[in-house]
Amino acid sequence: MPDDGTRQLLQWGGSIMGTGVVAGVLLVTVLGGFTRTGASTNTGWFALILVLGCVPFGGMLLTLGVAKWLRNRRIGRG
Repeated sequence: MPDDGTRQLLQWGGSIMGTGVVAGVLLVTVLGGFTRTGASTNTGWFALILVLGCVPFGGMLLTLGVAKWLRNRRIGRG
């Protein structure tokens, strides 16, 4: 089957989602945490921005990659 971009979607989606998750863990554990009004430190704000940007976009790419992988798998069987 020719390369249709499924592998790239899975790789980039996973790496972007992983970046967001790591930033979220660092925000909560090392960078002072956050309250209802936002992060406690300037670096925490940067991590919060990364989380709010990377997790939805990475999740979208990862979902699309998984859907394409499942579709290719179904086509390959038939």
